[in-house]
Amino acid sequence: MSYIVNFKEVETVGLESSPVAEALAGLRANEARYFWNKYKTEFEVFTPQERPEILAHIEKALAQREMTFPYAALNVAQVEVDGILWSHVFYENGLAVNVLYTLEEGGKRAVGFKLSNGIDIPAEFEEKFKFARQKSKLAGEIRGSFFVLKEPLF
Repeated sequence: MSYIVNFKEVETVGLESSPVAEALAGLRANEARYFWNKYKTEFEVFTPQERPEILAHIEKALAQREMTFPYAALNVAQVEVDGILWSHVFYENGLAVNVLYTLEEGGKRAVGFKLSNGIDIPAEFEEKFKFARQKSKLAGEIRGSFFVLKEPLF
């Protein structure tokens, strides 16, 4: 069941099974606000079963750092704007991963990680990544990090 994310209010639609559903929904709404403010594009999410190719794309990007996550994926999204393909996954534990992939050769390509307000840094990240902090009206405090993709995904 697809869902257009409300970026004015936090709604937990599709995230109810998460122990941090409200915080994760705030993080998702923050992403939706970004896409609306920057590109005037709605942020539509799907279940991973509806769009398994999105999760496969993200997992291929994570494989460049030999990263896999044991968490259940609750929502995935993919937006293409201005020659950039953005792929997102929101995990049950409160982790969100996005892949920014400029389709033109030589453009920016990176994997970003965001942690919902109040969750601990997962063990997979300890001593490998430093997290910056950002305040958000919808999500509270967001901690984020990233890595640059070295190999093409397509």
